[in-house]
Amino acid sequence: MIKKTIFAGMSILVLLAVFCGSVQNTRADGPPKRIVSFNLCADQLLLALADPAQIAGLSPYAVNPLLSVMTDKAASFPRLDWDAESVVNLAPDLVLGGPSHRPIHAMLSAMGIRVVDVELIRNLADARRQAIEVGKLVGHPERGEALARQIGQAEARLSAVALKPPLTALVIQREGYREGPASLASGMLSIAGLRPPQRAAGGAGGFMAAEQGGFVSLEHLLTDGPDVLVLQDPPREAQDQGALFITHPALLTRYGANRRIDLPERYTLCGGPPLLAGLDYLAKAITTLK
Repeated sequence: MIKKTIFAGMSILVLLAVFCGSVQNTRADGPPKRIVSFNLCADQLLLALADPAQIAGLSPYAVNPLLSVMTDKAASFPRLDWDAESVVNLAPDLVLGGPSHRPIHAMLSAMGIRVVDVELIRNLADARRQAIEVGKLVGHPERGEALARQIGQAEARLSAVALKPPLTALVIQREGYREGPASLASGMLSIAGLRPPQRAAGGAGGFMAAEQGGFVSLEHLLTDGPDVLVLQDPPREAQDQGALFITHPALLTRYGANRRIDLPERYTLCGGPPLLAGLDYLAKAITTLK
């Protein structure tokens, strides 16, 4: 084990020594020519905004249909492993990452590779801003501005059919975890006329436990639940405890088809193309609640 650790450390040092000189010179004036994405949200923005010839590689998540809305476009591009070596081998002049891979980012930066984090989006205003920023970053500002306009237009389409008066709603995942109001999903629902319930009277099962989310008990949903449940990728069978909560017969009886929306999680994870698809999906889904 010690020998393996030493060998792994030496291999990283060798990579640094071999590539550092050449990579230092990859930056040039003008748009980046070889862009690598290490991030699910960056994958989809890159596919929407960059030229195909600019895309050198995408994250392992890029072809997962549960997480991405652009798997067909992503299929033809190389995919990374979760390590710096797979990035370096593609000789990028720009890497789009996220906050969860700091050690790898630090290693790439030490080698002279430009790394830019694509932040997690929690509201539509930030999504429009991000589209413009990434469009500029990849050398196609007009595409970023067009994507921002498309997001605004999709928001307007959803707002035009929003529920009036609003109904209360909660986004519920496995084991009763609920999205907090500081989330992209909650922002989308608000535009649709679906608002979180007021603060519960108290207790561990209360609805508004935290801005970022928390857990709600099955008893609260059955006795004092919202008008509508929004379930993200709900399981169809109770194969474990987490699925048992979502598939409980009493819950499905209380929240029939006219009081429930199944909202795929891939629409609520990122800005850009997933958000566009999610807004239009909700515009159709809420018609079943009227």
